[in-house]
Amino acid sequence: MIASENLPGGETDDASARRLAVYAGFVTAFNLLVIVWGAYVRASYSGDGCGSHWPLCNGQVVPAGGVVKTLVEFSHRLSSGAALLLVVGLVFAARRARPRGDRVRRASIAALVFILFEALIGAALVKFRLVVRDDSAARALVMSLHLVNTFLLLGSLALTAWWAAGGARVRLGGRGKAGWLFGVALLGALLVAVSGAVTALGDTLFPARTLAEGIRQDLAASSHFLLRLRTFHPAIAIIVGCYAVMVASYVSNFVRSDPRLKRLTSALTCVFVAQVGIGILNITLLAPVWMQLTHLLVADLFWIALVLTSAAALSDAREAHEDAAAQTNLRPAAEHT
Repeated sequence: MIASENLPGGETDDASARRLAVYAGFVTAFNLLVIVWGAYVRASYSGDGCGSHWPLCNGQVVPAGGVVKTLVEFSHRLSSGAALLLVVGLVFAARRARPRGDRVRRASIAALVFILFEALIGAALVKFRLVVRDDSAARALVMSLHLVNTFLLLGSLALTAWWAAGGARVRLGGRGKAGWLFGVALLGALLVAVSGAVTALGDTLFPARTLAEGIRQDLAASSHFLLRLRTFHPAIAIIVGCYAVMVASYVSNFVRSDPRLKRLTSALTCVFVAQVGIGILNITLLAPVWMQLTHLLVADLFWIALVLTSAAALSDAREAHEDAAAQTNLRPAAEHT
C-alpha cells in the first residue's frame, strides 16, 4: 500500500494512486468501445471506406466524401487514434506516479506496445485489401492475430488499472499447480479468440437465411473453409469457459481464501453464463450485426475477468494481506482528516 504522504501539490499518494487507477479504467473502457466499433466496420463491409490508403483516408487527411462506409471507417480511425493517445498518456501518468520497474509502469508500457501492433495490423488489413468481401486464408489469419493482440492489449490495460488500485504483484514461484491451471485457461481463452474471429468472418461473408441453411453450410464438404471451421467455435468456447470457471472456483474455495478473488470468480462465472446465452441467441438469430457486437463485447469482458481473476489468484499473498490491512487502518484516519 502506498503511504499517505503529502506531495508538493497538496495531493496525497493515495489520491494520486486513485486518480491513476480511475484513468486506467477509463482508458480500458474507451478501448472496449473502439474494439466494438472496429467489429462494426467489418460487419458493415466498411473496411474499404478509405480505399487502400493508410493512415490517410482516400488520400486525404479528412475525407471530403459523404459515403456512409467512408464515415464509418474514418470515425474508427479517429477513435483508434484517440485510444493510442490515451494509452500514451497512461504511460506518462504511470511513469510520474510510480518508481522505475514498478508493475504499473510495465503493464502500461505493454499496453502501448500492443496498441501499436493494433495499428500495424489494421494498416495491413487496409493496404493488402483484406477487407469487405475478401475470404482468403490470409484475412482469416490476420484477423485471428488481430483479436489475440486485442485481448493482450485489454489484459495489459486491465492489469494497469488493477495494480494502480492496489492489487498485489503476481508471484508465479511457489504457486504449485494453480499457476499451470490458470495458464492453460488463459491460453485456452486466446484459442477461443482465434476461433471467434474465424466464426465472425464466416458469419459476415456467408450469411444464412435460415438456421437449417446455416447448419447445412457448416456441414457440407464443399463449403468454404470459414464455414467448416466455425462449427468448432461453440464447443471450444464452452469447454474453455467451463474449465476457467472451475479452476477459479477451485482455487478460491480450496487453495486461497481471498474475498477479492471470490468476487472476481463470481463475476467471471456470471459473464460466462451470460456469454453462453448470448452465443445461443447469436446462432438462433443468424448472427445479426448488433448481436455480433454484443457477443464480442461480452467476450472481451470475460477475458478481462479471467485476467484479473488469475492476477488475484497468483498474487503475493503476504503483500495482498498487508495492502488490505493498510487500507483498513487508513479508513479511520481519513474520516478524522
